Amino acid sequence: MSHRDAPLKLKSALKYIINSISYGVLFAVALLLLEPNLNENTLIKQLFSAEKKNSPPLSYAKAVSIASPAVVNIYSEDIMSSSGYGREARKTTTLGSGVIMDSNGYILTNLHVIQNADIIHVVLQNGQQFPAQLIGFDQVTDLAVLKVNATNLPTIPQKSNLQSLVGDIVLAIGNPLNLGQTVTQGIISATGRNGLSNTNYLNFLQMDAAINNGNSGGALINSNGVLVGINSRQFTQSTSQLNIQGIFFAVPYQLAAKIMYQIIENGRVVRGWLGITAERYLTDMKGFLVQAVNPKSPAFISGIQAGDVIYQIGDLPVTSITQALDIVAETRPNTILVFKLYRQGKVIETSVTIAEFSN
Repeated sequence: MSHRDAPLKLKSALKYIINSISYGVLFAVALLLLEPNLNENTLIKQLFSAEKKNSPPLSYAKAVSIASPAVVNIYSEDIMSSSGYGREARKTTTLGSGVIMDSNGYILTNLHVIQNADIIHVVLQNGQQFPAQLIGFDQVTDLAVLKVNATNLPTIPQKSNLQSLVGDIVLAIGNPLNLGQTVTQGIISATGRNGLSNTNYLNFLQMDAAINNGNSGGALINSNGVLVGINSRQFTQSTSQLNIQGIFFAVPYQLAAKIMYQIIENGRVVRGWLGITAERYLTDMKGFLVQAVNPKSPAFISGIQAGDVIYQIGDLPVTSITQALDIVAETRPNTILVFKLYRQGKVIETSVTIAEFSN
C-alpha cells in the first residue's frame, strides 16, 4: 500500500463512522417522536436513577389480622353467698382469653380461667357478648371447652400436620390485665409433646412471648397466623428468691385438639392406664425398665414385675418411655394390648387389659 492510499482509506473509515452515528441519532429522534413516553422508562434512567426504593418493614400485621378475630375475652363470675344475715353475696370476676376453634361456637381456654365459675361470659372482638356453657375440662393439661349459642363465628386458622420447631417465631394474643387485645412476640424455646400421658411441663411448648394475667387461654400463632398452641402459664418455682424471666408455656395445638375432641365426644378426656413407674430407657435392649408396679393395676394383674424391660407394646417397638406412656394413654380402656418384655434373659409375652386413668 502506498503512502497516498492511506489518507484515502482513513477518510473512508471516518465517513462510515460518521454516517452510522448520524443514522443512529436520526432513528432515536424518530422513535422518541413516535413514543413520547419511552424516555420515562428507559433502561439508562432505571440504572442511574438516584432515587432508591425503601423495602417494606418486617411486620406480622397480616398474621394478627387473620387470627385475632377468633381470640375472645372470657369473664367468669364466682358468686359466693355470705353467711351473715342481711349481707349480700360477694362476686369475684376472673379474667382470661379463649380461642374459637369451630364456627358453631366451641371455644378452647384454660381450666384455671373458668374453674368454679357460676357464670361465664364470652366477648368477641367485634363487641358481641354471649353466655357460655362449660362442656368439659382436663386437669392434666389445664384445658377446658366452652360452647356459645352462635353460628358463623370467626375461627382460628388451623393446620393438622403443623410441626413447631425450636427457634420458630410465635405471637401470643390475649387480653392481659383487661387492657384489651394485645400481642406479644417471641420464639419457641423448647417443643412439647402431643401425647395424652401426664408428664407435667414436658407436655408444653416453652416460649418467651410474655403471658400475663388475662393472656391465659389465648392463642399462640406462628408468623402465618396459624394456631401453634393455647397460652397457658408462666413458669413458677417454690424458690421465691429467683427472678425468673422469659419462661412461658403453651399447650401444643395437636394435643389441645385431641383434648377438645375427646371432651366434646365424651364430656371428659379418657386416658388409658397401665399402672407402672418407668425408671429409664435402656438403649442396648431397646426397652424401658419397670421400676415399680402399682397394686391392683392392669400391669400387676397381668404379671408385669419390677425389673422387667418392656420393648414392644402391641405392634409398636418401644423407642422411649414417653412414647410408651403415650401408647397406653391413647388406648381406650378395656382394650387388650400384648406387651413383650425381657425378664432375667428370657422373652415373655403378656396380655394387659388397659384401665381408665383417673385424675
